[in-house]
Amino acid sequence: MATDYDFTIPARAPWSHVLKKGQTLRIVDLEGNQAVDCILYSAADPAERYSSCETVVAQKNIFLNVGTVLMSNEGNPMMTIVADNCGRHDTSGGACSCESNTLRYGHHTKHQHACVENFIYELGQHGLGKRDMVSNINWFMNVPVEADGALGIVDGISAPGKFLELRAEMDTLVVISNCPQINNPCNGFNPTPVRVTIS
Repeated sequence: MATDYDFTIPARAPWSHVLKKGQTLRIVDLEGNQAVDCILYSAADPAERYSSCETVVAQKNIFLNVGTVLMSNEGNPMMTIVADNCGRHDTSGGACSCESNTLRYGHHTKHQHACVENFIYELGQHGLGKRDMVSNINWFMNVPVEADGALGIVDGISAPGKFLELRAEMDTLVVISNCPQINNPCNGFNPTPVRVTIS
């Protein structure tokens, strides 16, 4: 299939693009062990947006795999995972912020750039703001869930060249923060670029 769009998102940077229904987005972890935070909106009506709760309930699984349909807050399919050679992604751990960095890692980290700031910047390009932020997906991020329900953030299982593909089930605004987190193992403490292609 011919590629219509090809871009490398620098380490720590935001990105967004509208996919038409039927188009496929491939995200490639170029150097391995890089978390990619992602939120979705209906391009026709941004009030309709990704819901981790609807997605987990619809598939009866907390983990995202090939065949998972990413659902909106109105219960409609937004995108489907059609290929994945990593096998571990998270939609429970949320996005890092200056505030969460301070709480988790100490006040000296408050100045550090975080995914929430990336999302706010990129949403502003589409007339959206902080109050439009919703639960997110952490592609390639390894968040095991213990028997007691506790979440962990541990070393990733992704590697250079690992990728996933998402088919748009509606015209969808995809907003990405190529996670700048350096305080936990989600990026191997060293954020790196990722490649996005659309076909």
